[in-house]
Amino acid sequence: MAVIEKITEINDIIKSVFEFTQNDETVKKDFDEYLATIGARDISLNQMEKIFLPYIFERRIENKSILEMYKEENSKNSEIVDSLINSISSIFEIKKILKNGFELYNLVNEKSYNVLSLTKMTNFRGIYSGQYIVSRIFELRNEYYVIEISSVLSHSQKAEAMRYAVMKLVQNPKLLYINNSEKEEEIKNTISEMYEKFIKTFEKDTILTTNKHADDIIGAFNDGEEIDLSDKSSDIKDYKFFKVKELDNNYGNFLENSIGGFGSHEETYDVAVIFDKEKGLYAIPFYETFCQIFKDKEKVENAKGCIEYFLNNESIPDSILKKVSAENSNFMEVINEILETKYTFEDLIHEYKSDYLERTIYSSATVLYCSRVFSDVFDVIAAPKPEQPQQAIPKVGRNEPCPCGSGKKYKNCCGKLQ
Repeated sequence: MAVIEKITEINDIIKSVFEFTQNDETVKKDFDEYLATIGARDISLNQMEKIFLPYIFERRIENKSILEMYKEENSKNSEIVDSLINSISSIFEIKKILKNGFELYNLVNEKSYNVLSLTKMTNFRGIYSGQYIVSRIFELRNEYYVIEISSVLSHSQKAEAMRYAVMKLVQNPKLLYINNSEKEEEIKNTISEMYEKFIKTFEKDTILTTNKHADDIIGAFNDGEEIDLSDKSSDIKDYKFFKVKELDNNYGNFLENSIGGFGSHEETYDVAVIFDKEKGLYAIPFYETFCQIFKDKEKVENAKGCIEYFLNNESIPDSILKKVSAENSNFMEVINEILETKYTFEDLIHEYKSDYLERTIYSSATVLYCSRVFSDVFDVIAAPKPEQPQQAIPKVGRNEPCPCGSGKKYKNCCGKLQ
């Protein structure tokens, strides 16, 4: 099939999906609410078609994406719909402008792609090599297509582009190795080497400490230094769960919080440094508090909030819940009592940690350790800014008006200071 025929076929499906958002009763209601939320209710049809692209990829109704709902109603051309469902949203550096697309480098997963445009290249006037684009691409029959460009950054905004890439990795660590088997193999080898080093250093896979000491422990491990843990154990006496504002990372503050570390946080709370043999290194806040709930929940302030934090935090894997469950026979009994539910352990994992059932998700710390952009971004941010060139002082004759604007002669004003 010729490229133009493929593009026509893809565009027909996209048009069909748009019509689905307008005709399906459930989706139409949700789409209208979405438009109202972003203040775009009274817009033209042309503007609506542009908005609907992020909608169909990012919105979910009853845990189903819009594309998944469309596929259930329209079994034809499921190959294209599946390709869209598995699309890659990332930030790319434009390496080349091609006749019918772009050569892009994905800052997140460190791969290069030649992508075809679904529209005329004249629509991309003002986009040049060296810029960065927040975009979505997908693969169909061994060719990649760009379906959406939501933002463009200039080449001078490299640090911002790298920040964005790091945040994508923090939010979704598997983006580093999905569609990149070589990188996943590198991560596996790194975990294997680091696990042996961790056990050799500490003679155990779990260290209970506080946020005031966690950085020292992790730093000593990374640097291969010996460290005395006797004065760095957790000294928490009153167990309570509370919100730590520094852990509420976002695009703007993540790197600063990373540089500051746990020790820069105002409050003191317990932290467990855990090395999972398959998924890597974790530093988990309130781990000891969480475990204490199953020993004596009455001694834990805000036990429900702590449980909800462990269940809803995507950075805490299913293996941590399995570890605590294996050590506490009353695990599900206490969970169900506090949450007023009737889960089995399998139900709980399926409800809250389903992503971990689909494939291995390595720890954010390990992924970032193996990430080129995470390593490079600190160099860019820490690099000294170039000094502003000093302006040359114009030569002024002694009897000429002083350049300061006083109205006096130079020799009777600023010239006196020379």
